[in-house]
Amino acid sequence: MRFRSPALAFAATIAACATALTLSFAASPGGGDIPTSDAQAAPEFQNIDTWLNSPPLKLDQLRGKVVLVDFWTYTCINCLNHLPYVKDWNEKYGDKGLVVVGVHTPEFAYEKSTKNVKDAIERLQIKHAVAQDNSYGTWKAFKNQYWPAVYLIDKQGKIVYSHFGEGSYGTTEKKIQALLAEPAPSLSDGS
Repeated sequence: MRFRSPALAFAATIAACATALTLSFAASPGGGDIPTSDAQAAPEFQNIDTWLNSPPLKLDQLRGKVVLVDFWTYTCINCLNHLPYVKDWNEKYGDKGLVVVGVHTPEFAYEKSTKNVKDAIERLQIKHAVAQDNSYGTWKAFKNQYWPAVYLIDKQGKIVYSHFGEGSYGTTEKKIQALLAEPAPSLSDGS
């Protein structure tokens, strides 16, 4: 294709870039239910620097529980807007079989300070387990790309739902309720 004017060439380039950006955003995963046939075993928590509000947790020891993994950082406004829902789910469903793990993965160097994370946990009144993931080990294991990001792991240890960013709180809570209502894995399931 040959353009006779630089302005027309420039306009075509801008249109092509806009189309490429639109397609790349449209193709990015928004989360939601993961079909049973596509559900993968959740990766183990990896390279955690410090566990706060909890002794170290291992996903294989949490089989039979529903696990909500929440990637967050204490200076992210979207994470702070999302946090009341995570805290509420921990409060409502913690004694019904839900284990909430906040994976604190820093965006900035000062967020790597354990003291700063502890201060944020106290200030924000977080009671659930927090895994400090300074080296992005767990972030990479989950192939995560977002703050906040929620992953729900069923009683068999498979990731069956995800949500990225704010919103879909009602849908996420309904999924938590449905997962809690499922029977625990039997010994014949290899659990």
